[in-house]
Amino acid sequence: MAQLELVHPTPLELTSAEPRGDHLVISRMVNEGARVLDVGCGDGALMQLLARERGARVRGLEMDPNKAHRCVVRGMSVVQGDAERDLNEFPSGAFDYVIFSRTLQQLRRPQAALKQAARIGERVIVSISNAGRWDKRFQLLGKGRLGESEWLHRYTVRDFADLARDMRLGIERAAPLSHGHAGAPFAKTIWRANWFCEEAVFLLTP
Repeated sequence: MAQLELVHPTPLELTSAEPRGDHLVISRMVNEGARVLDVGCGDGALMQLLARERGARVRGLEMDPNKAHRCVVRGMSVVQGDAERDLNEFPSGAFDYVIFSRTLQQLRRPQAALKQAARIGERVIVSISNAGRWDKRFQLLGKGRLGESEWLHRYTVRDFADLARDMRLGIERAAPLSHGHAGAPFAKTIWRANWFCEEAVFLLTP
């Protein structure tokens, strides 16, 4: 891991006013005291939540130096590096959970990153924005286009479920979210979640 720079934590901790909905769902999926790698950890809000609520031993991987610095301010340990290049530097089985929280869809090669995550983690947690929600379908039907997006890859819930199965990853749990809260109207099956949820969190097992 010579090309990775470990930024050491400071004792100062900051608390977010309101945890993100997918962060709350993810925290319920993580066992107490687990070893966690948060890929694309941003400002460290999820890491801090997991450390505080689950007693997790958390490390982040973040490419943006400014965001990595904000992790340090929160007292979190972060590796400054590129997920597309540096995940292969971690040893196999190094973590109990590898997390992609609204991160995987921003990667150029998401399947390669998932493969590495399944190697270094006993479980993989992924939250995605759902491109198959009913309003987006009608936008495509009416305007013939989906509009601009921050995501390089647009997955529907079913797309991602199929991708996981194609990669021989078991889906241990799948949680739909709507308006930032767990659950979505009528979303009791993958098919219904595909239509009605805004995002979904998957707990995968290699």
